[in-house]
Amino acid sequence: MKFARGGVDLKSYLTVTEILTRKHFVNCEVIAGEKGLTNSVKWVHVMEVTRINELLKGNELILSTGVGWGEDSQSCLSFLQQLISCKASGLCIELGTYTSKIPQIVIDKANECDFPIILFHEEVPFVEITQDVHSLLINQHYQMISDLEQYSHRLNQLLLTVNDPAVILQCLYESTGLLVGLKVSNELLTFAPEMDLLKQQLLLHYISRENESPHFTEQPIHLLGQDYAQLYVASINEALTELEVLTVDRTATALAQHFLKDLYVEEKKRVDETEWMTKWMNGELTLEQIKDSMHEVCSDSPIRGGVVVCCKWQRREKFDRTYFKLILRSIFEQEGFHLLVSERNREVLFILLNKRMVSTWRERLENSLHRWMNQYESDENSKRNAISFIGIGQYCEQLDCMHKSYETAKETISIQEMLQKQTIIHFYDDLHMYRIISLLHQHEDLQEVVFEYLQPVITYDETYNAKLMETLKIYLACNGSKQETAKRLYIVRQTLYHRIEKLEKLLGEDFMEPEKRLAIEFMIMAYEYLFMMKKSRAEFING
Repeated sequence: MKFARGGVDLKSYLTVTEILTRKHFVNCEVIAGEKGLTNSVKWVHVMEVTRINELLKGNELILSTGVGWGEDSQSCLSFLQQLISCKASGLCIELGTYTSKIPQIVIDKANECDFPIILFHEEVPFVEITQDVHSLLINQHYQMISDLEQYSHRLNQLLLTVNDPAVILQCLYESTGLLVGLKVSNELLTFAPEMDLLKQQLLLHYISRENESPHFTEQPIHLLGQDYAQLYVASINEALTELEVLTVDRTATALAQHFLKDLYVEEKKRVDETEWMTKWMNGELTLEQIKDSMHEVCSDSPIRGGVVVCCKWQRREKFDRTYFKLILRSIFEQEGFHLLVSERNREVLFILLNKRMVSTWRERLENSLHRWMNQYESDENSKRNAISFIGIGQYCEQLDCMHKSYETAKETISIQEMLQKQTIIHFYDDLHMYRIISLLHQHEDLQEVVFEYLQPVITYDETYNAKLMETLKIYLACNGSKQETAKRLYIVRQTLYHRIEKLEKLLGEDFMEPEKRLAIEFMIMAYEYLFMMKKSRAEFING
């Protein structure tokens, strides 16, 4: 049954014909534009000026005594043309006091544009006309809002109890009498349960048409940054009313909430079932055990290896991580990864299983990271609970080697923590020299090796407050170009020559020879690594 009062569909407007049935229009005469009597009227306005400009917004019924143009036919025609241009609904003129007749050219123009002209042959109270029509419009609008709120309340009650979107579709169908269908992702179209086959075929006809129709509307249901579903609605006989369009919009919102709740519950269930992933990341499972466990969570397509992304939170504050992971799942899956998640205190592991070509895994992962960071920047919840570091391990084509990807992801974060904000390197494969430095530090006294090469320069800078270390680093980075080095250091050539002479005395005149130069560049990176590690420890101790 449709929303209705007294058998009339509720809307926030009246037609000109409906207004002509009111008591003050009993003795009026329509002299032009009869085809436009179905025009919608959203307001009644008294207007006596001849220059309208921006005074009207459209769908107004204009009341006038003709005082602005009198017996001037050209002024009257200009006034009419402006009303038509502003999309007014019609013109009501009171004859007698200021004008006695309507020029024929005005009548012809009105007929040409299907613009109604209505005459009052005796004096009428304009103020009572506006009060009467406006009261009717306001009451209809209020009743429409009231019915819409009642419908929304019914939807909210359903959301608390139902687990099937078909119940929501049935609610829309029963409340409006409209044809209702829903398509989720790539699934088959679902119709309101009680729609017969003939109505289903009519709705399919509207969906297949490319041109727009006032009898049909489709409402996309957006979820987590993508079009998750599509709601289709059509009217059998008449054009969709404003109330019906608003009802469809409320229904789409309710369906979005229903789908989000389902995804949220599914994500919570996944979290509870990830204990096996801890053993997997520790290298405690065989390939057969991994495949058995994965069969439960990812059996829709073949897996071509994967990679582990390790995230470390800046704070321990509690926030809705389930929703956060839900967003990331949507992002990564669009790029061809199946996402598994495991949490460990302030650390979250994202195990990305590749379902597409191995050769494109990094490009697709970088696209995902870019979208993730954009989402992160716009999400106030994420900003309050910032991610300190993101480490991406080595790609592994064999699933029983994924623990190595986890280990390298952790090592990436460890190196990031040492370097702090000097560099933003997410991929283990991009660490290059830092991987060698980290490995050397684990097995040798790195500081002793560094001092073996750089001790004279370090001591000289500390003693004389010089800048030889900075000069050495820039000089090497510029491949020995004195001009470029001086420019980057903002010093004159003579000052640079003096510093290079000092470096030759401290390091040896052969310090730019290929093998020795390579060793010195390596030791400078190691020296900075040790410095940042020492600084990080001091900050940790000081709280």
